[in-house]
Amino acid sequence: MSASKSSGTTEALGPDEGPKAGPGAELLAALLDGMDAALCAFDANGTITHWNREAERILGWSAEEAVGRPGFDGWAVRPADAGEVQGRLMAAMDGPGRRVLEFALLRKDGGRVLVRTQSAGVRGADGRPAGVYCAFSEVHTQIGLERSIALSGALFEDASWGVVLVDADLRPTVVNAYAARALGGGRTTLLGRPLGELIVQGVEDLEGALQHVLAEGAPPAPVELWVTLRTAEGKRRRCWRSGFLRLTSPLAEERVPLGVGWLFQDVTAEKLAAQEADRMRFRSNQLHRASRSASECEDPMEAATSYLDYALAGFADHALVDLVAGERLVRVAATPSGEPGPCLPVAGGSIPLRYVAGHPALQAMDRTGSVRASAGAGPGAGVWAAERQWPGDCVHALCVVLRSRGRTLGVVTFLRSAHRTAFERPDAAYAESVAVRVAAAVDLAQVLAPTR
Repeated sequence: MSASKSSGTTEALGPDEGPKAGPGAELLAALLDGMDAALCAFDANGTITHWNREAERILGWSAEEAVGRPGFDGWAVRPADAGEVQGRLMAAMDGPGRRVLEFALLRKDGGRVLVRTQSAGVRGADGRPAGVYCAFSEVHTQIGLERSIALSGALFEDASWGVVLVDADLRPTVVNAYAARALGGGRTTLLGRPLGELIVQGVEDLEGALQHVLAEGAPPAPVELWVTLRTAEGKRRRCWRSGFLRLTSPLAEERVPLGVGWLFQDVTAEKLAAQEADRMRFRSNQLHRASRSASECEDPMEAATSYLDYALAGFADHALVDLVAGERLVRVAATPSGEPGPCLPVAGGSIPLRYVAGHPALQAMDRTGSVRASAGAGPGAGVWAAERQWPGDCVHALCVVLRSRGRTLGVVTFLRSAHRTAFERPDAAYAESVAVRVAAAVDLAQVLAPTR
């Protein structure tokens, strides 16, 4: 195998060929010099036939200085190591596949650099071994590349948080196992689908964050996004703590975004626990303040309504107090039916109530506990409230029995309008704590009433 130089490289020639000229040689030279990896080649006798610019950058030796030399001995490797290095490289000519080797080469300035090589044999037109080509790079650069590849593989296989690559059209292109479970689909079925098909509520916030990253770059800190997912079991509300990375091609001359890397963890349980702790702390403080306020009231009924005023804050829109009077209930105190206001005694005296059978207040008395009720979806909420003798804007109710000294004194009803959620079990527990205090005040008022 002989060689001729062209544009800083040479092209291997066949035994009966002369030097090649024209666009073919120029194309080969351009391809070799444009490679990111250093490349050199040897003929069957171990003479260097090719040497590209990346090899020159790493070792400092130009193609004119390298091509035509009989191996690395005496210039690119220490004499003591030359025989072993050359033998290991040329052994690839007789074996199948590629061989990966590591050894130290000498730079032109005398420094040493540890390289990792991949070498493979070259066959001639007759199928006989004709030489070896060798691609090499600095070990630390190769290790950095391998670490990047390993990290990418681990993120998309074993990561304990969701990883999604989103293209410039805001559609998932790669999804890891965690993210697939969180989004409620398979790793392949989610690809290319608009996020709006997966997320019922909150998709605007997520897409807005992705668009901001594409335009401006990643935010300085993680953000928490509340979303409602569409699943086979129904809608599911989740909180995702999310981080974003803008992805750009390292090969492009301009930093054109390829998409966004979206990393997230489901922190729903943590956020709900924190919210519940905050709610319990606030309600405990309200009960404490209510007790101190009630202790200053001379009239026990004023103390009862004071408890309700403190309880309403952040809890309900209206409160009603119905007490037992013979065989029926009468309304003795209520908040205004229009704008929010304090719970006050009913003007003009108690109002007899004609609750129909099955009314939530009557159910609470029968069960000696609490009863929750809601109007449900639809335009009939006003009628629903009117039939139960409640303010017309109410769609959720919680009725709690008033008990003191083993007797049922009546019922306190908490009402919410449509801008609040329905009452839940923790709400009922809080309402029962309030009702115990209200019942004690009402009982005292009834005891003292004959003496006044």
